[in-house]
Amino acid sequence: MDLVPWPDWDWLHRDRVHLLWGVLALVAGLAVLEWQRRDALGRFLSPIMQRRLVTRPSATRTAVRLALVTVALFACVLALMRPRSEASGETVLSSRVAADVVIVLDVSKSMLAEDVAPNRLARARAEIAGMVKQLAGQRLGLVAFAGRAVTLCPLTPDHAFFNLALRGVDTRTVSRGGTRIGDAVRLAVRSFPTGRGAKLIVLITDGEDHESDPLAAAGLAKAEDVRIIAVGLGSEEGSPITVTDPRTGARTQVMHDDRPVISRLDGDTLRRMALLTGGAYVPAGTSALDLESIVREHIKPIMRAEADRTLRVVPAERYPWMVALALAALLGALAVGAYTGRES
Repeated sequence: MDLVPWPDWDWLHRDRVHLLWGVLALVAGLAVLEWQRRDALGRFLSPIMQRRLVTRPSATRTAVRLALVTVALFACVLALMRPRSEASGETVLSSRVAADVVIVLDVSKSMLAEDVAPNRLARARAEIAGMVKQLAGQRLGLVAFAGRAVTLCPLTPDHAFFNLALRGVDTRTVSRGGTRIGDAVRLAVRSFPTGRGAKLIVLITDGEDHESDPLAAAGLAKAEDVRIIAVGLGSEEGSPITVTDPRTGARTQVMHDDRPVISRLDGDTLRRMALLTGGAYVPAGTSALDLESIVREHIKPIMRAEADRTLRVVPAERYPWMVALALAALLGALAVGAYTGRES
C-alpha cells in the first residue's frame, strides 16, 4: 500500500502504513457484526414490532458512527507514522562533544620512586582511575612503555575493561628497560581511527628519552590532528630513585655500576612536543599528581574546541494534527451513538 503524502510532508516511519490493512479488516468486522445483529433481530420481530419494542439508532446513524470510527483509526495510524514538515522546521546548531583519549604511561623502574606517595606508578594509576570518571562517554585507550611500547587497551567506550587493564600495569608489563617516548607516541597515534572529533594523548613520564626521536613522533601526531597533553614527573635537575622492599620494608637506592641511578626529567622535550601539537605541558615535578585538574583545565577545553558542530533542520512535527483528528472523530462517534430514539 502506498501513501500519497501532503505537500512538503515527510513520514518518519513509512513502513507503518501497512497497519491500515488491519484497520480495514477491523472496520469490515464491525460492519459484519452490525449487519448480523440486525439480521438476527429481524428473525424474531417484524419491522413494526422492532420500532415499537427496540431502542436503537437508525441505519444511517450506525453508518455515520462506523465511518467516524474508521476515520479515528486511520488518523491514529497516520500519527504513528510520524508525519513531519521540513519546510516549516527550525534550523539549529547542534554540538556533539566526542573524544578519543589514549593514556601513554611510563612503566620504567624509575616509576617506583617514592618522591610521590606511595610511588610514582601507583599514584599515576590512582589518578588515571579518577580521571576516567570525568571522561564518561568518551573512548579510552592505554599504552604502556619503557624500552618498548605495548597496547594494553585499544580505544574502547567500555571503561570497566579499561580499568581492568589499568589495574594490571606494573614495571613488569614491559620487559625491556629504558624510556622510549617516541615509540610510545607513534604507537598511540596509530591507534586513532580516522574521522572528526578530539584526539588526545595524555603522556605521563618521568625520564629522559633514549634515542626514539620524540619530536618526530610529535610531528606525526600533529599531522594526524592529535593533541598531546604531556605530564612530567620528577625533577629536571635529577634525583636518585629510592624504593621500598615490600617484604622487608627496607628502603634502598637503585644502583647501576655501583652508582645511584639518577632520574632526570627532560621537561624541555616534553614541552616542545606538547606545543608542537597544540596541546599542553604540565610539569608535575615531585608534587602530587592531580589528573582531575588536568582534565578540567586542559583536556575538556580541547574537547569542547573540537566538538562536532553542524547546522541541521529540526522538522516540525505534524502528528499532533492526526491525534486531534482521531480525538474529534471518536467524540463524534460517541455523540452519534448516544442517540436513544427509536428507529423510524
